[in-house]
Amino acid sequence: MVLKRNLSLGMLIGMGALVFTATATASAASEVLDRIVAVVNEEIILLSELEERMAPYTQRIRQQGFDLVKERQMLFNVRDEMINRLVDEKLTDQEIKRNDIQVDEAEIDSTIERIKAANTFTDEDLRRFLEQDQMTMEQYREKIREQVLRTRLVNYQVRSKIVITEEEIRAYYDSHPEIYGGKLRYHLRNILMQVPDFAVDAEKQALREQMQQIQSRIEAGQSFADLARSYSQSPAAADDGDIGEFAKETLSPKIQAALDGLAPGQATGVLDTDQGLQLFYVEAVSRTEGKPLDSVKEEIHQKLFADVVDKKFLSWLEDLRSQSHIKIIN
Repeated sequence: MVLKRNLSLGMLIGMGALVFTATATASAASEVLDRIVAVVNEEIILLSELEERMAPYTQRIRQQGFDLVKERQMLFNVRDEMINRLVDEKLTDQEIKRNDIQVDEAEIDSTIERIKAANTFTDEDLRRFLEQDQMTMEQYREKIREQVLRTRLVNYQVRSKIVITEEEIRAYYDSHPEIYGGKLRYHLRNILMQVPDFAVDAEKQALREQMQQIQSRIEAGQSFADLARSYSQSPAAADDGDIGEFAKETLSPKIQAALDGLAPGQATGVLDTDQGLQLFYVEAVSRTEGKPLDSVKEEIHQKLFADVVDKKFLSWLEDLRSQSHIKIIN
């Protein structure tokens, strides 16, 4: 189990799915002798908070049946990562207070309604789900309040300062023809020599040498179609080896690699395939109609924006940590 050391933007503002942290019962909390595990500026993080957040991970690790040494190491790693996550959350909450960022009850209501719609939940479904996680509606509303406040903080500190230019969108579009430029298609001919079942090495080598001789004749300028009619054991031999048109992604990785960069009129080397030894000749190369830039501009903008937001957010968070007084107490 691996947890990211720093709290990512997705952890702070991921409200599209219902993700809840199990809450400790009052009886369990009363058995824990609370102590301070971290100091963040003028605020503290208690052991009870840490253990509450660790509870789901601890349970899953202990259910895996690891030996004692590995289990302890994994629990230690989770504890370390979770403390850092709590520190990051504490820092962001302090920034929320410092910038006087607030949210009203109506926005919490609308956020919960959006979450219910995304998960096709009724009020009863949501309450049942919360009961399974030992969480009351009031506790859930508080979680939502925290998420909305943190979203507003990110908007204030990071999002509002990001500009994605038309040039950046165009550059991304041009550098990803495999996504936006249509599908590459090859019109191919082939020459096939079948390798008999149980053929000994000497037989296989003789066939390979014969194919290499044919390859040399192709490179010397002889007609691939004539050679296919004369030597190929493919059903397409009578059609000058013409096996038709193929979308690149439907071909095997080995054939795709051999064809890569070839222009019409060029042939591959000898390939060892499931059907036998083969040579492929590129009759034509075409590309299906791609997506116009205008139709994907918003999609690319969102992709670039999300990438920049995550990087800027983590950079902002690191700066915030460096300017804060943080002490971890083991």
